[in-house]
Amino acid sequence: MNKLQANICLICVTLCWSTEVIIFSCIPGNVLPFATTFICNAIAAIILGSCFYKRIKNELTRSGKKIILRCLLLGVLNCGYNTLYLYGIKHFDVSTGAFTFSMTVVVLPVVLITMKKTVGAKTWISVALVLTGIITALGGNITKISPVGLLLMLLGCIIRAVFIVKLNDFAGEFDSISLSAFISVFVAAISFVIWLVLQPETFAVIPWSGTIIASLFIHAYFIIAFAQTLNIFAQKRATATGATIIYSLEIVFSLIWGTVLPENLIERAVLTPFNIIGALLIVSGSVIEIIDINGKRRGIYDVKKN
Repeated sequence: MNKLQANICLICVTLCWSTEVIIFSCIPGNVLPFATTFICNAIAAIILGSCFYKRIKNELTRSGKKIILRCLLLGVLNCGYNTLYLYGIKHFDVSTGAFTFSMTVVVLPVVLITMKKTVGAKTWISVALVLTGIITALGGNITKISPVGLLLMLLGCIIRAVFIVKLNDFAGEFDSISLSAFISVFVAAISFVIWLVLQPETFAVIPWSGTIIASLFIHAYFIIAFAQTLNIFAQKRATATGATIIYSLEIVFSLIWGTVLPENLIERAVLTPFNIIGALLIVSGSVIEIIDINGKRRGIYDVKKN
């Protein structure tokens, strides 16, 4: 797989992630996010573990506790930025919160520089276009952003940026399926502890129905077991910043779903000139990352360790 193919895989991953809002709309709002995170990651871990038991066992034998420690770190970072995001989003409407969280694309290059890695000029062009697109799409809402919410989102973006960098590093070190399975195990474990503290009744308070069960299984399979594993596989050839730029397309996909899908599936999005121009700028920034203008089978830029 070359970098272009890896970036195409990342687009598929982002497309899967953009459907989360549709899936979660089928789950009552009184179900804590930590509950859904635990259940979905636990199911994903079981699916990966049962289907690839021998492969995971061989990787564990080869890597020993090294892969366990790496996945524990990724699990903590994953839960950290998701928790900050969940509390930060309460200070925004859905659209503004989604665009604000995408500021990870701006934070990540700074994180890379602090880690003594260099970022190419074309990457900064892509980042500038995506940032301009986010600000444009926010339009007049940018003056209404809550300082507390912005701080929580910024902290979440920083932690998410570190998560993406570390995941990119570890993707080339371990088997993709094993890495995905162990990440799911630790995310599930951490989420369950938090859920148990906040809601000791746990499973008893969930209003179980066929729709909720189906939604949880669909999310566990497509969003976690499939998309997460494909993401790790693609990051063996992609760069951390490139992946983040492509992730910003999730906003564009979400706008499309909000425009074309019926109201009983998703809250309809009202397109404005600001949204359209912002989405086009984000797509432009991603295209610069995905397409090699020189026609060579390589990435547009390279992130090199000093």
